[in-house]
Order: sequence, then C-alpha cells, then structure tokens
Amino acid sequence: MSKRDLKKYLNELTKEQLEEQILELYEKFPPVKVYYNFVFNPKEETLLQECKLKISHEYFPLQTKGKRKKPKMRRSVAQKYIKHFILLGVDPFVIADVMLYNIEIAQTFSAENLVKQELFYKSMFNSFEQALKFIISNGIISEFKNRLIAICEEASNQKWMNTTDFKTNIELLED
Repeated sequence: MSKRDLKKYLNELTKEQLEEQILELYEKFPPVKVYYNFVFNPKEETLLQECKLKISHEYFPLQTKGKRKKPKMRRSVAQKYIKHFILLGVDPFVIADVMLYNIEIAQTFSAENLVKQELFYKSMFNSFEQALKFIISNGIISEFKNRLIAICEEASNQKWMNTTDFKTNIELLED
C-alpha cells in the first residue's frame, strides 16, 4: 500500500474507527507503544542516563557476589541506543552526547587496560566518524568541537594505532 492509498483509506474512516485502529496498533506492536510513550512523556534526561549507564557497564561491569565480570566492550549496545533515539526523534544534542560518551568511556577503559584487539580501535574510529558526520549535519559542531578534539588528543596520548585517522578528521573541522 502506498502512502497515498493509506491517506485515502484513513480519510474514509470515522474518528471512532481511526481511534480504534490506533489503539489496536498501540496494544499489538511494542514499537508503536514505545513511540507514543515517548511522544507524550519524552523524559529525554532519564533515557540519556539509562543509556549511559548501560554503555558504561559494557566497559566497567558491576561485580556480583564477589565475582568480577569481564568487560564485553560491545559498540553495538551504544549503536542500538543511537538508532533507537534517532527513530524516536530525540534531540540531536542528546544523540551527539551519547555518541561521544561511547567513545569517551571506551578511552577511559583503554587508558586503564591494554586492549589488543585491532577491531576495538577500528570500531571506535567508526563511532568517531559517525558522530562527527551527525554533529556536522545537525549544525551543532560548536557545542561539541572541544569534546571531539579531546577524543582525538586522547587517542594520540594513548598511542592508538589509528591516531592519524582521528587527526585527519579533526583537521577537516579547522578548514
């Protein structure tokens, strides 16, 4: 069904029929419920804090019953949140904050622990590049420029194998 056909169909419905269909969608499909819950009660700050907590647990897991859990360091956890936030229409400042926080917490972890997987560094650079593009495309570079530069400098200080890639991207900002 095309968007045009859908509009035509919806115009033919009475207000009560339309309300009934929306309620049915709300009950039947969890993403619809999540969307409407967000639209009517955004609580972006709460979402942001929950998200940052989950991301930080990827690198610094909680100890349970004296057992030390091993960090999983999954970039995918942050990516799921970012994708979810974009879908919900969360403020670009919040999304950019999450994008940069993911890299910053990974750098905090790598400053304290030797990371041997080359994929970790490649993944963090991909996150950096994605964040940079998002920030530029949303016209909020001035608000995040210092954090981007700090991430680049930290990659250099920690002697990440792809430091030159970070620097190349930062140099584009100064042009």
